Amino acid sequence: MKTLDYSGALIWSDRWRLGALKNYELINIALSSVLIGFLFVLFHIFGNTVENVNRSSAFVWMVSRWSDKQSFGADYSHGFLIPFVSLAVLWHRKRDIKLAPKKICLWGLGIIAMALAFHWLGAKMQQTRISLISLILLLWGIPLYFFGWKLAKILIFPCSYLIFCVPLNFLDALSGPLQMIATSVAYNMLTGLGIECQRVGTQLISPFFQLNVEAPCSGLRSLLAMTALSAVYAYYTQKSFVKKWLLFIASIPIAVAGNIGRIISIALVSITAGQQFGTGLHHDWSGYVLFSLAISLMIGFGKILQINYKESFLKWKKVYLNRS
Repeated sequence: MKTLDYSGALIWSDRWRLGALKNYELINIALSSVLIGFLFVLFHIFGNTVENVNRSSAFVWMVSRWSDKQSFGADYSHGFLIPFVSLAVLWHRKRDIKLAPKKICLWGLGIIAMALAFHWLGAKMQQTRISLISLILLLWGIPLYFFGWKLAKILIFPCSYLIFCVPLNFLDALSGPLQMIATSVAYNMLTGLGIECQRVGTQLISPFFQLNVEAPCSGLRSLLAMTALSAVYAYYTQKSFVKKWLLFIASIPIAVAGNIGRIISIALVSITAGQQFGTGLHHDWSGYVLFSLAISLMIGFGKILQINYKESFLKWKKVYLNRS
């Protein structure tokens, strides 16, 4: 008869009994609990806003923006995933975090003070976005003060990545220009292919189809999602700081090109299969296909950036000289 081994479970259970913890571990748990409670009170109970939601919680306001399909949420629904990505990065770097030398850094007090000032400013101005940015600063400044620069350096990316959670008003203003760019480029490419077409504002009119590039089709949602994906991909695949930023910036035109390709594909399908199919089933599913292609382009560009051209040239030179 096979016996079950509970030793691993018992070790785990004993490890996390309060009596088995060392004094410094108990202090860290107590301190962490106090800080979590402080942040909860500061941003949930006194989160400063009643805009669109009858609550003073900054967290409730942010989640309402992610969920609001009628206005902002359609472009910020990826916000639900961002905290989990940051936590996954922290989990992946847990060994580095554990081994990092730890000592108090007084610069952290300056970051904490600045973050609290931002939150106060956000409360006075009823600008929850400023308060949420101050929360990100606090999440980085507190470890900087208690554990020092070595550990805080590891936390720069996972904390900075949380900015993708925050619905930023100025990004909504990009929707109009993106509509115009997508319509203009699609029009020029369609006419370049010999397709009879006219452009009126953000409308493409042809004897075969009539397309209106509205705000939801501006590509802003795919642009935000693509930049969020490229940030993680660049962080893990590129060693050079310059190449990380180059890949991140390159994701912007890639996302815009993907949306333009989608508009052109809708026009071409409308010509061949009819307006109803082109603006119906194909319209609903083509976004996923073109976004997947855009991700493939981003990955391909990342692979190109990973190539060590100097080393490759020296290898080619060596082979060429040997053949000579």
